[in-house]
Amino acid sequence: MEFCPNCGSILTLAKKSKKTILICKKCGYVKQTAELVITVKSNKKEKKSVVMVDEDEETNIHPKTTDVQCPSCGNREAYWWSVQTRSADEPMTQFFRCTKCGHTWREYA
Repeated sequence: MEFCPNCGSILTLAKKSKKTILICKKCGYVKQTAELVITVKSNKKEKKSVVMVDEDEETNIHPKTTDVQCPSCGNREAYWWSVQTRSADEPMTQFFRCTKCGHTWREYA
């Protein structure tokens, strides 16, 4: 973002005979640019996160078990943990991993 040296307004992008220039809409100041770098930042949240875990570390990460039925094999025991996957005013997401087949699933509170 650049500002006009004359009036302090924000300079906006414009095309002029195959060239990109910066122009002040308030006073008409024009800045010729030899090279223009445009950086775009996004506030979009990442849709999916994947965490890779070594099998040896699994018991250290998921030490708590609970009585819940695995949708894959029907086993009645699974590791569980909670993660804040949505905004702070939303409840935590609970993840489960079957102790028998290793299937992982989640439940939103």
